[in-house]
Amino acid sequence: MNNPSSAERKTLRLVIHGRVQGVFFRNSMQGEAQYLSISGWVRNRSDGTVEAVVQGEADAVDAIVRWAQRGPQTASVERVDISPDTGSYEWFEIR
Repeated sequence: MNNPSSAERKTLRLVIHGRVQGVFFRNSMQGEAQYLSISGWVRNRSDGTVEAVVQGEADAVDAIVRWAQRGPQTASVERVDISPDTGSYEWFEIR
């Protein structure tokens, strides 16, 4: 039987495109994740995108997705590719 609290949790993989490296995106996202009680990770990729896995209550995950579509003030986000993901994370880290 599923634990009701795990059923309300949501895990997504985000790939953020645009001017998102060198603009404090990862650190800003970590701060936003901590504020929203999101766990997971964020990292720069060699193709210039930023990749993240975000996990938490559905409303909080939706909120960090909306944040990622804007990013910090210095970023210029073109698009965010979103896909379901799995895993279990205790905190949010920069990789």
